[in-house]
Amino acid sequence: MTATVTDKTVLVTGGAGFVGSHIADAHLPDNDVRILDNFSSGKRENVPDDATVIEGDVRDDPALAEAMDGVDLVFHQAAIVSVARSVEEPTTSNAVNANGTLAVLEAARRQDARVVFASSAAIYGAPDALPVTETESKDPSSPYGLEKLTSDHYCRLYADLYDLPTVALRYFNIYGPRQSGGDYAGVIKAFSEQAREGGPLTVHGDGEQTRDFVNVTDVVQANCLAATTDATGEAFNVGTGSRTSVRELAEIIRDEIDPTAEIAHVDAREGDIRHSAADITKAREQLDFEPTISLADGLHDYLN
Repeated sequence: MTATVTDKTVLVTGGAGFVGSHIADAHLPDNDVRILDNFSSGKRENVPDDATVIEGDVRDDPALAEAMDGVDLVFHQAAIVSVARSVEEPTTSNAVNANGTLAVLEAARRQDARVVFASSAAIYGAPDALPVTETESKDPSSPYGLEKLTSDHYCRLYADLYDLPTVALRYFNIYGPRQSGGDYAGVIKAFSEQAREGGPLTVHGDGEQTRDFVNVTDVVQANCLAATTDATGEAFNVGTGSRTSVRELAEIIRDEIDPTAEIAHVDAREGDIRHSAADITKAREQLDFEPTISLADGLHDYLN
């Protein structure tokens, strides 16, 4: 995806991470790109060569002030992206995800910089109807979801109170290159690693829970469009509108890598919802967003 802005000073918080590094890539070389990252989960090898790196945390006022000085556009991606960790460590998770976002918005207000915020489908909790529209009731089932909902609301409040141009993008389940591993890996990354090790692929619960898997390239597209839209003070779902069961996903990945690997079921995760899929009508109509990569094609490219 080609950036929709040029000759701007662009800050990507969490720019050494999965999504943030792809956003940074998209805005080079036509912009001055800065990355603010504490490298707690982001990787230095993800950072583009031409980006300026400020090592620090969004909760660190001096580091944030340095990163934000003279900035025109902020892509706020920095977060602890883990439902499970938020359940185990709600105070830490809230400090980064909610308080950190408020700090970014305040710093952006001083610079009059546009903020494109990485919100989450977790704000909806267990939806009443599918696919989920932006007006669906919000009843998060985890601290992570509540933290993202708080930040999502703050973005619109700052637009209304201070005329700060903000856009919240509610990500569904993202996958693609640079997705991090470890205990809280995305399920596609986890399944692929397990299959390469000969299995078993561990499915939480009965595997009939469904998710809307969206390729990181399409997520970058949404961010680029949000950088110039007139529809500020708004929130948009970013997904595909299609559902895939977790068991089906495990089978696809198993068959692609090692058809002999077993699939094992383990206890369901605390805070996980049963079904999720995005209604992207609003993003189509107001951002001109259109997913371009099918799950089959995206998985084939990613796994190979």
